[in-house]
Amino acid sequence: MSLTNVWVQTRGDGVVRADQVVGIDAHQTPVLTGKPARWLLDVVLPTTIGSGARDGWGVTALHRTLTQTTEDPAGAPAALARLLAQLDHVNAAGIIAVSTDSTPDSPLGGEELSTRVRFRFVPFTSPDPGHYTGAEYL
Repeated sequence: MSLTNVWVQTRGDGVVRADQVVGIDAHQTPVLTGKPARWLLDVVLPTTIGSGARDGWGVTALHRTLTQTTEDPAGAPAALARLLAQLDHVNAAGIIAVSTDSTPDSPLGGEELSTRVRFRFVPFTSPDPGHYTGAEYL
């Protein structure tokens, strides 16, 4: 992909350049005392990170969380991959914002809620032709 001008908003780290994304992952966190399990939607970057322990050094891929939900964001990885492919095709420039919304699971409005992950592309505004020297563009 040549998505050097497209950025993906993360939950707490700012933005990640889309051409650096090598994977999209949804996984559940473990249940901890006083905290329920959550589902995380992550992008995977080609950088590895490590941490040491008595029995050795553990190395894993670098994940950056885009959003957190209470339910499996089942179609979200494929939806983000599809959006990235579409933006690559049109040579886009801007930021992909990630949000969630809860909707009733049943068309009758039952108490069960399902969480849907939404991706919104916000293009960068372009300066007027011939006016690229102002401080706001540098």
